[in-house]
Amino acid sequence: MSIIDRIAELHPEITAWRRDLHQHPELLYDVHRTAAFVAEKLKAFGCDEVVEGMGRTGVVGVIKGNKGKGSVIGLRADMDALPIEEQTNLPYASKTPGKMHACGHDGHTSMLLGAAQ
Repeated sequence: MSIIDRIAELHPEITAWRRDLHQHPELLYDVHRTAAFVAEKLKAFGCDEVVEGMGRTGVVGVIKGNKGKGSVIGLRADMDALPIEEQTNLPYASKTPGKMHACGHDGHTSMLLGAAQ
């Protein structure tokens, strides 16, 4: 399957992850739900290692790929939101008063999970 077809196949799932994260924004280092969500997904995808608690609430997923030989790539996404009241009235709007993913980190996190999968 081509990469474009694989991305198209994952699109509904990645969208659902983004909307879930969007509804549950967390600030700064208080991203415990988000970090648990990411770690759970990485483990379910079969990552070779999932390290939690990096820099307090960071998560690292290691995929060894070709048995650890060759090039290495690092991908990174922020997971935190902003202290902003959401006024979009979207069906997946923030459920947390005074917090919103107005910065796009919900999308970045979801896209990176899609890449890991």
